[in-house]
Amino acid sequence: MDVELQILKHLARDAHPTVAIVDGYCAEYKDLFKEVRNYECFKYLHLGIISPIKRKSLPEIAKVVSINSAQSLHHFIANSDWSVNELKIRRLNKIKRVLDGNAITVVIDETGDRKKGKKTDYVARQYLGSVGKIDNGIVTVNAYGVYCNITFPLIVKIFKPKGTLKESDKYKTKIELASEIITELIESGFNMELVLADSLYGEQRVGRLCRLEATANPKGESSQFIQKLTEYNLGYVVAIRSNHGVWLPANQRVRANKWCKFSRTFSNQKSETRYIREIIYGKRRAITYWEVTTDPETMPENSTSFIMTNLQGNLKKTLGDLYGLRTWVESGFRQCKQELGWTDYRFTNFQDIERWWEIIFSVYTMISLNSQPFLALSQSGKIPTGIKEDSDVDFSNHKLWNNESGWKNTLNNLRLLLQPLFLFWLIYPWLDIFPNSDLFLGFNHLISAMNQFKPSYASG
Repeated sequence: MDVELQILKHLARDAHPTVAIVDGYCAEYKDLFKEVRNYECFKYLHLGIISPIKRKSLPEIAKVVSINSAQSLHHFIANSDWSVNELKIRRLNKIKRVLDGNAITVVIDETGDRKKGKKTDYVARQYLGSVGKIDNGIVTVNAYGVYCNITFPLIVKIFKPKGTLKESDKYKTKIELASEIITELIESGFNMELVLADSLYGEQRVGRLCRLEATANPKGESSQFIQKLTEYNLGYVVAIRSNHGVWLPANQRVRANKWCKFSRTFSNQKSETRYIREIIYGKRRAITYWEVTTDPETMPENSTSFIMTNLQGNLKKTLGDLYGLRTWVESGFRQCKQELGWTDYRFTNFQDIERWWEIIFSVYTMISLNSQPFLALSQSGKIPTGIKEDSDVDFSNHKLWNNESGWKNTLNNLRLLLQPLFLFWLIYPWLDIFPNSDLFLGFNHLISAMNQFKPSYASG
């Protein structure tokens, strides 16, 4: 009987604490994991993925979070009982709750990454945007949100080439996947004021106006995505190929207005000169076409865009900046890959890869929600004066603290808060050999101080 009680007590134990800011975020997902050990692995993965280690493989994560073996993390991803879809729904609901009805911009694009061999699900020779050519790899269609220049992940869908389909699979084009994403976001209740996309979806090759042709079939696959946006009455700005065509009645022609100079304003409030002009197919319609470039004389290929929009108004002053938001999704991909280890998995089964990606999206969301613009949503009417804790110790006095409001600035600060715990885990094995009660106590005081950190805005 005593043995049974001990087993029950072990099963009912609380998860080991880490740092309060991570524990607090992960607590909202706790009930998705039936076993406390799985919930602990969920937290350890958040710690390891947010850590500054370069490669986010499970063995490297196990080292930084002081787990003796990476096997428990592998078991959590590959074998434990939890639903990736429930985790996604919970994460999206959390984002939506924090936004509280505020409008967002949604950016949709694809990303592809090299994968060697043929054992990984849905890997094939296909165009990979990350390397700019056809290669062996895996491709996904992604949706990111943008709010006050802060990106946050929404939905990812795997593209399954025809030669890789399993018996239960149905082939879907990237356009169809993107359309499904839009429907999911609408049904989830997100307030989307604008959708941005890049050439629906292939590498954009923009040329001079003389390459424009009025001969393309407007009922092709590319229009399916636009029809979905129109169905939901969403504003959009999408890149299109320079040889995109529009059917014209007889005696109507394609013409271009004069170039207009404007200042392209970036997230850091710096600006650069850009040029924009409207391309008019016959008579003006609700959908308009524009070219944006850094140099109207040479129209450099890598800095000239041909775009289509259903937005109305004086677009010469606003369209360039709106389309420029699309670069945020490229930044988002880089952050997922370079900072959070999007491609560092060693799984071959897609169900395992999908779990890895969703956990990375959860970590990404945790960082985004701790940025100044998102913190301000829950404390409207207050003036941002720095992030402080209850005892009025200003964490921003740390010489490496970054007071800017961007995503990477927030990541930098969260890593500083986790640093004492990582260092303690690193040095702790030596304390077994060379006991040092003062050092042990000092680390515990420092970690305890980090647990007092509460991201907030003080009243002005």
